[in-house]
Order: sequence, then C-alpha cells, then structure tokens
Amino acid sequence: MAFILTVDLGTSGPKVSLFDERARLLGSCFEEVPLLLFEGGGAEQRPSDWLNGIRAAYRRLIAETKVNPKKITAINCTAQWSGTVAVDAQGLPLMNALIWMDSRGAPYALKVMDGLIKAEGYGVLKLLKWLRLTGGAPGKLGKDPIAHILYLKHRFPEIYSKTFKFLEPKDYLNLFFTGIFASSFDAITLHWVTDNRKINQITYHSDLLKMTGLDRNQLPDLVPTNSILGKVSKTIAQEFGLSEDVVVVSGAGDIHTAAVGSGAVKDFEGHLYVGTSSWIVCHVPFKKVDVLHNMATLPSAIPGRYMIANEQQTSGACLNYLKQNLFFPKDEIDSRAAPSDFYRNADALVEKVAPGSEGLHFLPWMYGERSPMDDAYTRGGFLNMSLHHTRGHLLRAVYEGVAFNSKWLLHYVEKMIGRRFEGLNFIGGGAKSAVWSQIFADICDRPIHAMKDPITCNSRGTAILALMALGELKLEEVGQTVEIEKTFLPNPENRSLYEQRFKRYLEMYQSNKSMYAKLNAGAKA
Repeated sequence: MAFILTVDLGTSGPKVSLFDERARLLGSCFEEVPLLLFEGGGAEQRPSDWLNGIRAAYRRLIAETKVNPKKITAINCTAQWSGTVAVDAQGLPLMNALIWMDSRGAPYALKVMDGLIKAEGYGVLKLLKWLRLTGGAPGKLGKDPIAHILYLKHRFPEIYSKTFKFLEPKDYLNLFFTGIFASSFDAITLHWVTDNRKINQITYHSDLLKMTGLDRNQLPDLVPTNSILGKVSKTIAQEFGLSEDVVVVSGAGDIHTAAVGSGAVKDFEGHLYVGTSSWIVCHVPFKKVDVLHNMATLPSAIPGRYMIANEQQTSGACLNYLKQNLFFPKDEIDSRAAPSDFYRNADALVEKVAPGSEGLHFLPWMYGERSPMDDAYTRGGFLNMSLHHTRGHLLRAVYEGVAFNSKWLLHYVEKMIGRRFEGLNFIGGGAKSAVWSQIFADICDRPIHAMKDPITCNSRGTAILALMALGELKLEEVGQTVEIEKTFLPNPENRSLYEQRFKRYLEMYQSNKSMYAKLNAGAKA
C-alpha cells in the first residue's frame, strides 16, 4: 500500500497526516507554534518554528502509525494563505514570516491603488486593469502579500535588497522539501501581478509589476495548479527516512484545500469553514468580482476551476479569546489553565441559554474585517450586557455573533453566484459542535451538513489533490471519500427571532462604523 504525507500549516501550527490511496486518514499529529502580534497591526511567525513543528509532528506520526516511511509516495502541503517569507538565495529566511493577519503594509498598498479619479478607495484606471487581468484587486486592509512586500521595501530596505524570493508559506514548505523556489497558479494570485484570464496559462504581467512596484526577479517561477513540483531533496529523504523517489505536489492555500476536503467540489456547491477565521466558498465556472464586499473568483486548487474567495477574520478566534483572556487567563487572579474539555463544557452551557442570548449581542470583528466589509478599523465586543447575563450568555452570544456575520457573507456570496445554496458543508473545528451547527442552520436558514472528521478537511483535501495529481483519483470520485456526520435543519420556531436580531446586528455595524474609525485610526489590525 502506498501512502500520502500531508502538511497543513495553520496559524496555530502544523498538522502532519498520513492517508492511504483512497484518501482515508491513517493518523495525524499537531504541533503548536507561537503567534507574534505587534502594535500597528503586526502579525508574524518564525519559519523555524514551522519546520521544527513539522519535524516533531512527523516523528510522532510515524511512531504512532508504525507506517514504513519508505512506502510514502508523495507529499503535499497546504498552508495559511496570504503570507510572506523573505528568503535569501540559499532559501534561508531573512526575518520572521508576515502572515495573513499582518496589516502594516496598508499605507503602501493604498498608495499603489491611488489615482486621479477614485472609486471605493481605488484609482479607477488601476482598478479596471486589475479587474480585467486578475479578476480582483488588492484588499485595502494591507493583508495581502503585495502589501507585505511593499512594507518590507519601505521599512526594511536592507532585508528587501537581500531577498532572493518572496514566498507564500506553502511555497516555503515546498522549498524545504525540494529545494525548489516556485509558486503555483492558485497560490500567487494575492500578489495581484498575474494575468488570470487564461486559467491554465497564468503568467506575471509586466504592466501590473510596473504598477505595483514589485520586482519580477524577487518572485518565484510559476508552475501549474496541482502539478508535480519535483522530488524530495536527498537531505530530506535521509532525515525523514523517505525514498528519494517521493514526489512533492505543488500544494495550495488552506482555503483552496478546504474547498476540496469539504466534498463540495461541483460548481455552486458551498462550504462553511470555522476555525481561527471563517469563510463561505464555492467553485464556479466564471471570473467575477464584488469589490464592495471584498470577494473575487480566483483560481482554485482544481485545475481549470475558479472559486469565490472571501474571509471573516476572526470566528473560532473569538471563542478562543474568551477562553484564554477572560475565563482562564492564568494571571494574578486565577492561575488555572483551561480544562481539556473546555469546548465540550462550553457547548453544554450554550445549550442552557435560550436563542437570542436574552438580548446580549456579540460583534466578532476582533482584528478588523475583510468580508463582507473591508474595514481595518472595526472592532468586536459585547453590546447590551446587563447584570443577569452569565458566562453561558457570553458564550452563546459569541456563537450567534459569528453566525450572524456568516449570514451577512452568505447573502453576498449567493448574490454573486445568482442562486441559493441548497445547504452548506460545514468543516473546521466549529463543525465539531452540534449546538453551533444548529445555530448556524437557524441563523443562516440553510441546512448545515456537519462533515465527518471536520478538523482534518484541509489535510484530506490536500491528500485528495495529491492523488488527483498522481492520476490515482478522479474529481468525480471525491464525493465517495467525504462523509456527512449529521445534517442540521433550520428550526422554524427561531426564524423570526433571528431575523430581527440580524437586522440589529447590521444596524450596530452602521451605527458604530465612524466611531471605530475615530478610535482606531493609526492602530490598524
């Protein structure tokens, strides 16, 4: 039997997994890595932490599964998308990686976007060129790689001048495994310097490079989506005990692989992801953009297919914030660590609270927001809190607040594709919660299909893509590899309540938008 090794580098750390030739999970090990946050919107991680985490997780995985590494035939990596690793000609990082949360490059990106005639913050002529060639445009929050690179160019010119290549996180992992500096058609798009009109022949565009000020020589060569990048290096083969014939697939960003791992691979089949961040994504057969709500159809991980790209900045991160900063902060008042069954106990508390959280609202914009509004200044918090509200109310309000933002995003995704979803495949850590799944069903008023093994969907999608690249699995067979654990139907008794609450939710954003801008100008997330 042959095996596929996958690496899923999330914000919390790398997960290393083994799958068989039918994309069945054999084992998975995770290693947590630190997240470094700085004033002014800085968010970094150490690439060395990523690699050390991969090594540690791999050793445990082989020990636990007792799989012979010589039987591994392919490696495929997925990673947090929209990050930047500056490396020298030997492939060594010159500094920490700037990840998808880092917004310090916003002023430089906005300057690039500027023009004599502006619309929605973009110079009209520049915007039209971006839309025509790429299908989208840089986000105004400064969290795309184009903004990261411009930030380094202006603030760290010595590092910029020494940089051989700027790589996406998954491309840095591929460099680690193969020694090859490359990116794929799907991964490079958030640099906003490629012509995406011919989805199978994506290339850098000279006009866009000139317009943005990026240097083509500092960008990696491009390879086709979901293609064989090359073989593992002899160094890696020796260290990991692998055959030197192991191939490395080009990989994809986490949103791309989750879309495949969710099982929603046909056009207009949607999935909902709730992890640290959140999104609603589906594959589509066309190129289209919604500038007002920061959504675009970009190349997917499936060759020849587009997907709608969007992101809610913080979802599960809001729940984690409650856990680590309010309930179990390990400070002078209480030094206890959160119990291992915290999330199960949180679900039990939430189930005791009536829908609507007795008037308590939670706004989940803890680190600014990307979709469906592109707003670096907005912030989260509880509104309408009173003395009778308990921890259970706080928790349920968080569950509902995240779901309300998903409902808001769902409206614009469905408007963009011109049809209503029959249901959403639910994946990520949030899908492990039955009560949260029901809340999503009630608030979004759509059937929610909680998928089996929801937290391995990124890894599973990565394994499926590797098998497709090897010719061992066809796209139409993907549905046979993915199972629904349980379907949650909307409760009609809660529809009226949640419709009213959703209206209040939208009003809260509009009413506080200008206040957040005044409070947070100069302190972007």
